[in-house]
Amino acid sequence: MTHLDVAERRARLARRHAVAPPFLVRDVEAAADAMVCLHATDPAGLYLSAWARVDGFTVPDLDRAFYDDRTLVKHLAMRRTLFAVGRDLLPVVQAASSDKVAGVERRRLEKEVRESGFVEDAERWFDEVTAAAVAGLADGPLTAAQLREREPLLEGSIAYGHGKSWAGSFPVVSRVMTCLQAAGTIVRAGNLGSWTSSRPTWALAADWLGEPIPSMPEDVARAQLVERWLRRFGPGTTLDLKWWLGSTLTAVRQALRDVGAVEVTLDGGGTGWVLADDTDPVGPVGPWVALLPALDPTTMGWSERDWYLGPYRAQVFDTAGNGGATVWVDGRIVGGWSTRDGAVDLVLLEDVGSDARAALDAEADRLTAWLHGTSILPRFPAPLVRPVDPRR
Repeated sequence: MTHLDVAERRARLARRHAVAPPFLVRDVEAAADAMVCLHATDPAGLYLSAWARVDGFTVPDLDRAFYDDRTLVKHLAMRRTLFAVGRDLLPVVQAASSDKVAGVERRRLEKEVRESGFVEDAERWFDEVTAAAVAGLADGPLTAAQLREREPLLEGSIAYGHGKSWAGSFPVVSRVMTCLQAAGTIVRAGNLGSWTSSRPTWALAADWLGEPIPSMPEDVARAQLVERWLRRFGPGTTLDLKWWLGSTLTAVRQALRDVGAVEVTLDGGGTGWVLADDTDPVGPVGPWVALLPALDPTTMGWSERDWYLGPYRAQVFDTAGNGGATVWVDGRIVGGWSTRDGAVDLVLLEDVGSDARAALDAEADRLTAWLHGTSILPRFPAPLVRPVDPRR
């Protein structure tokens, strides 16, 4: 059995994830392809992930792909996470993951409206309210608030947690949009906020894309998605794939068989998977550094992370498993970063040596200049850079 050590895994990461300077890509579509798809949950993080990978990236480059050329689509998929997905991959992601998310979200919403007493016949209500949303978007993109004003069935809020400390309510329209987005019926058609915020408008997918998202068999789509993941992230373990896909071990094992993946040994005594034509070493990579944002797909790419995270899990990841903004040296995480008045502050967890420190300072200056005074407030800051509450 072929052995792929940590050095080889880090070299693959540098080359294939377009994070080492010699391997930056030409445009945002190539950046998304390098990662299978880019994380889009954190609005600013999506743009900073592109900045880290695209030579000469500017904010309009990503806006062009989303809203003009429509070569990338923000879509709810694996693990109920929002991703920036290439148009060619969208049918695969829909069949392999999003359809399952849509089913879970529908059942969850029906249960909540039933238990809250909002409606009695939850299944009928869901059909009616989603039909109303589709009808409301027939004339063009709208915000959720505009759609609610147009379609009375979308008004109202659902209470939850009655009598609990975490009690609250959620607007019906927001959850309906989540269900329709996961189902591939609607897509995000614009953003009324800045690049660091999210105020989406919504459109029917068939109108925005020029056709409905094509359907395909789930097992075929899953195999294609696993093949893409292995091409970009391999070697990876069965558990890595199960977590990334948000799938089951049975489904992952079948997909690995479908693509003819081969098993390799890894440092530490474990085993992983690569494609059959991908067992040869890729070759060493020269020294490199990178600053990646919170929820970057490289940071979040595997569930078994010791080979690039080392002892810093508690400093980089919160208790829910969200990775913060990270500092990388030669394929491993060595710290985090944040912004203050638009300037990038580095927080290192170890001595990286004078050469790497100089390279990191230069990269921080480059990002500071690019931000041009914009401060980044990530939704999931790394614990090591999270602001301390002065009242404590």
